[in-house]
Amino acid sequence: MARGVLDIAICQFPVGRSIRRNGRYIGDYLVRAADAGADVVLFSECALSGYVGTDFPSFAGYDWDLLRAETQKVMELAGKLGIWVILGSTHRLTEPSKPHNSMYVIGPRGTIEDRYDKRFCTPGDLRRLTPGDRFVYFTVNGVKCSVLICFDLRFPELYRELYKQGVHCVLQSFYNARQSGPSVHSVIMRQTMQCHAATNHLWAAMANSSGWFSPYPSCFIQPDGRIIQQCPANRAAMILGTVDLSKVFYDPMEEFRDLAIRGILHNGQLAAADPRSLDRHSF
Repeated sequence: MARGVLDIAICQFPVGRSIRRNGRYIGDYLVRAADAGADVVLFSECALSGYVGTDFPSFAGYDWDLLRAETQKVMELAGKLGIWVILGSTHRLTEPSKPHNSMYVIGPRGTIEDRYDKRFCTPGDLRRLTPGDRFVYFTVNGVKCSVLICFDLRFPELYRELYKQGVHCVLQSFYNARQSGPSVHSVIMRQTMQCHAATNHLWAAMANSSGWFSPYPSCFIQPDGRIIQQCPANRAAMILGTVDLSKVFYDPMEEFRDLAIRGILHNGQLAAADPRSLDRHSF
């Protein structure tokens, strides 16, 4: 694969409480993604473990041994296929600490290269989960990537930091699914990511669960904020998005973004000594 070009398979399926069933979906999509020539495969939040509070009420009696065994299967298959896997799951901590909501970064040798733990948790999450406090970066084919999870979307400071660190593509997983119908998520989630992509000049891959009802499907966004690939709504599917660093996109902020980051919240030459500029109470 050419340097600066990265093919990402974005996979969605109806994540549920059955770890084995989730694992079968994941294994099938890994094979499909490898056959399609993907370098990286992205799954939704808690894709293997299921989502506590939605798919099951608490971790009481949770089968951690089964989760470990199914995770090992995914790692072995990633190594066999020679593919990167960004796997949503739950990471057990030492009791009484609550688990992390995590994304495992599994390399093409079948080993866990890093783990991102959801940094911003909803109030419901915080009753059951422990937040993380660090970014994760990895580079494939010269494309620098980072990982975020769902509610992190609400905090633009995270994306500014990704820009400052030279990240080209954010891989973000979501679990906005098994809802009663359309909600505010239907009209703000992907739109907010489009804004983050455009204002920070990032590629963005979004993977959501497709469990009925999912208010938005998974998609792939280019650095001008346009959605250029998307899955069908409310059913299992895979799309293939290509990051190509040689492409040039409309970016009206390019000359001024770093000014704003440095705290200079204007551009151009001010008329600081002009009395008509200083007088704000008359015409």
